[in-house]
Amino acid sequence: MNDWPDGYGRGSQGPEPEGARVMRHVQRRPVPQQQSQGQDDAYGAPYDSGYNTGQVYGTPARSRGAQPPPPTRPPTPPPGHYGGPGQPGPPPGPPRPAPDWGRRIKIGSIALATTLLVVGVGTYFWADGKVRREVDLSKVVERPGEDDCTTYLIVGSDSREGMTSDDKKRLRTGSAEGKRTDSMMVLADCSGGTTMISLPRDSDVEIPSYKGSDSGKLFPAQGRRVKLNAAYAEDGPELLVRTVEHNMHLRIDHYAEIGFAGFANIVDALGGVEMDIPKAFKDKKSGADFQAGKQELDGEQALAFVRTRYAFGEGDLARTKNQQKFLATLANQAATPTTVLNPFRLYPVMGAGLDTLIVDTEMSLWDLSQMFFAMKGVTGGDGTSMNMPISGSRGGNLVWDKEKVAQLVQQIRNDEKVTVSGG
Repeated sequence: MNDWPDGYGRGSQGPEPEGARVMRHVQRRPVPQQQSQGQDDAYGAPYDSGYNTGQVYGTPARSRGAQPPPPTRPPTPPPGHYGGPGQPGPPPGPPRPAPDWGRRIKIGSIALATTLLVVGVGTYFWADGKVRREVDLSKVVERPGEDDCTTYLIVGSDSREGMTSDDKKRLRTGSAEGKRTDSMMVLADCSGGTTMISLPRDSDVEIPSYKGSDSGKLFPAQGRRVKLNAAYAEDGPELLVRTVEHNMHLRIDHYAEIGFAGFANIVDALGGVEMDIPKAFKDKKSGADFQAGKQELDGEQALAFVRTRYAFGEGDLARTKNQQKFLATLANQAATPTTVLNPFRLYPVMGAGLDTLIVDTEMSLWDLSQMFFAMKGVTGGDGTSMNMPISGSRGGNLVWDKEKVAQLVQQIRNDEKVTVSGG
């Protein structure tokens, strides 16, 4: 028997096309690279017969209900790994809170205040250790009564302590042994205003009774009249304070002394001091050689400026005016935020001055700073600078005007604005 249907496959009848036959779907496995070698066609592509594709004449295999292969999943990333190609991103986290600026500012302010406190305390003890408290005012006897003003006796000495031979030559200080007063001023810091009074070293004064600074022996008054700087030469700062108090009838609360080297070093540490010199002058002994007008003085020039006395017709009185002017200018330029708040300027200035500064045993750093700012106040609207009132001379010494001196002292003791004019 013949299993073919009638009309088909018989040679006696004409050929008719056979219906499309769907083949069983077989998924082709990928051919490894090493197996594909040697089987490329003429165009360089791997040979593919087209079979096993599950298609006949372009008909997809799914026409008989065949299912497509399941999609492949990317490999699961290890824990904590995100962001790769085709991989999920990190899981969403909680929203970031807004910055608490108030808390940050508070913490920053506390940190800044703590730093400033530590630096301030360290600076205080560093500076306090440099101050030379060598003058004992408790040895001064028969002192005038206290008042509301704070008074300082400021002394510039010709001490060459710490100076080399080159320094002495450069600053024209000479090489004399010991030390003498080169300038003396009383600074009265009162609520009614600040007053700076220059005391000429040639002032005619009486040496009163006093107690020896070293021996402790009491020396009675002998009515001796000498130049004021002789008191310092005779028994040092304590006798000088005693002599000023006795002749002025004004109590001195604090004593401060600086030598040549310290004075010049302070000016250099500040980077110079600008002065307006009204008239040109020269002095061979001090080395002064200045033109008129504004100019910046270094330490050497500043020392020559305050020491010059022979270039002026007024002698010592003209020199004391220059000393007042310079010290007030020095304080005014030093007591500025650029110096006080800048450690790179403040520390050199303090180091240069404190090493050679001699003060009384009761003088604190606060008292020292108050003296400095009082000097600055001399140039202010309430400040007054003057020479001691002079009425004449005796044996070449300058005699104070007793009436004006009494009025001057009374105004200071009463904490009033000084109206007395000086010599």
